[in-house]
Amino acid sequence: MKVYLDNGATTQTAKEVADAMMVYLTEKYGNASSLYSLGQEAYAALEKSRAAIAQKLNAEPDEIIFTSGGSESDNLAIKGAAYANREKKHIITTKIEHPAVTEACKTLEKKGFEITYLGVDSEGFIDLKELENAITPNTLLVSVVAANNEIGTIQPLAEIGRICSEKGVLFHTDAVQAFTKIPLDVKKQKISLLSVSAHKIHGPKGVGALYVKKGTKIMKLIDGGPQEKKMRAGTENVAGAVAFAKAATLISPQDITRMTRLRDKLMNALLKIPNTKLNGPRNSRLCNNVNISFKQIEGEGLLMRLDSKGIAVSTGSACSSHELKPSHVLLATGMSAVDAHGSLRFTLSKYTTQKEIDYVLEVMPGIVAGLRKLSPLAR
Repeated sequence: MKVYLDNGATTQTAKEVADAMMVYLTEKYGNASSLYSLGQEAYAALEKSRAAIAQKLNAEPDEIIFTSGGSESDNLAIKGAAYANREKKHIITTKIEHPAVTEACKTLEKKGFEITYLGVDSEGFIDLKELENAITPNTLLVSVVAANNEIGTIQPLAEIGRICSEKGVLFHTDAVQAFTKIPLDVKKQKISLLSVSAHKIHGPKGVGALYVKKGTKIMKLIDGGPQEKKMRAGTENVAGAVAFAKAATLISPQDITRMTRLRDKLMNALLKIPNTKLNGPRNSRLCNNVNISFKQIEGEGLLMRLDSKGIAVSTGSACSSHELKPSHVLLATGMSAVDAHGSLRFTLSKYTTQKEIDYVLEVMPGIVAGLRKLSPLAR
């Protein structure tokens, strides 16, 4: 049996998404910047897709910039805001951000910007008072992930937005994991910049978007033509935008309820295995995320044994899975490096079935017990 439980890394492209995309690859393939009818047909599809993504965020269509994905959106938001507002040199972020945010901030540090990295508690939540106290007259931007990609912690976006608004600083959130899974309302949550990506929600890889609130100054990172409101040069990925818009319609409230139920079944059963620990909160957690530490075992060993049974999961986040370092997110929650190495992330999708979860729970105890017998950590 094949079971894919690494949907936090990427998702299966839905058939209806692929079908919608294919039309703009093989039939309506015009350049959206061209004036003839084939080009204008592509332009109309691009703008319709822009409006669909905007609607999901309670934004305006002209506040959406299509990008190549979440990492580009994060870089455009953070570096673009920093370069356009050089009168201020201070940025606040957290210790549990996606590498796209963390590395963008590190680049800015080398260019003379001051970065404050907020800590988190044992469940991955920031301290709102600490955030408020960290803002100074020199602060230009706060960047806090909406929902953590490794442990699923959902941050209090409305409260963070209120603090930033009252202090007069920009608020960016990486909502790549959160988009379509939790309510996102850029107006109510007072968000200035927000990053999303298609391939986490059954869309294709290579397309994402950045919401930029009207009046927010950012500097483009790619020079060239006037595409995307003069903020991102290059021929528009019309097929990708159409596919992204279609994917954004797929997950229903019923899907969220079902994923939450399967998540809890998986989580509660895995925690019955001796010497296990849930990473992240039980509440305020993504509907599809389970992260468990299996003490006295290496996570890589668990991953390979599960793979031999046809089950795909991840250790830490997929973006850093080729590194042997323990997860920076788990370390930030106070976990030891040894326990962090024994952690697995299971991430479900709308297509995950009860039968698949039952299969994982059937094989997991035996795999854990077998590896513990071999592990020097268990002696």
